[in-house]
Amino acid sequence: MKVIKTLIQARDIKNAVVTIGTFDGVHLGHQAIFKEMRRLAKEIGGETVVVTFHPHPRQVLDIGTDTLRFICSQEDKLGKFEEFGIDNVIIIPFTKEFASTPSEQFIKQYIIDRIHPAVIVVGYDHHFGKNRMGDFEMLNELGARYGFKTIQVEAQDVNEVAVSSTKIRNALWVGNVLLANQLLGYPYSVQGTVIRGNEIGRTIGFPTANLDIPKEYMMINNPGVYACRTVIEGKTYQAMANTGLRPTIGDRADGDFIIEVNIFDFDGDLYGKTLKVWFLDRIRDEVKFESLTALKAQLEKDREQVKDYFSQHLS
Repeated sequence: MKVIKTLIQARDIKNAVVTIGTFDGVHLGHQAIFKEMRRLAKEIGGETVVVTFHPHPRQVLDIGTDTLRFICSQEDKLGKFEEFGIDNVIIIPFTKEFASTPSEQFIKQYIIDRIHPAVIVVGYDHHFGKNRMGDFEMLNELGARYGFKTIQVEAQDVNEVAVSSTKIRNALWVGNVLLANQLLGYPYSVQGTVIRGNEIGRTIGFPTANLDIPKEYMMINNPGVYACRTVIEGKTYQAMANTGLRPTIGDRADGDFIIEVNIFDFDGDLYGKTLKVWFLDRIRDEVKFESLTALKAQLEKDREQVKDYFSQHLS
């Protein structure tokens, strides 16, 4: 996959099949668009092109930045684009000046004049340009005028729920990782640097890797214990993660969530290293226990429940 950061390079793309968007999560709806793009590109001997933006428009326009959360990082997003067969990714720097570009001018100046699309493929609810005034009807009119084809991909449903990034964020916010994973089409993950904690978990036989995660990627806001997996030096490990305030320990008076991960059958030093953790299922709510002894007893039950989860899902 070729990552293009200047539109001059886009002129070399042959029979471009283009889509446009931020694609947070790269979920099943986005994947359906990519599948249609690959089909069309094969049909016309062309190349698939994702046009996206960085930073996220809401970050630049300061729209709800205090509560702004992302399902995946830019790095993960690019990885998913490649995984789902995209040939080219064009990253347009998003600025306040760029945000003022009218919809028709954006398509003409950035897409038609630079990429020369054979086809533009968008989702059922796609909008673009200043104040998101552009829509599929405008694309149809521009396509007729400038000679490109337009395709609209219908909403993708999972158990009669239309897939969207907003619904995935809402599911993660309340800890419903099962629903979020169904809508994503793959397990949700977080990535952070392992930092030192108070090491109380180690004293009761449950050492944890405490993850320092940027606030904008702290999607899960409902304290609880989760079945997870992680990969260390190429080896996959079963794990359980706690998200929340650690009420039994009582060291999170600032109200900031923490994610701490107990990795099964692993004994090593992870401090300062980057760890990626995939969330698979929610085990229970976070609870305040009367003592560390009671906490340890519950963690032992949690570990067995997580192991049961893996034995059922890996058989």
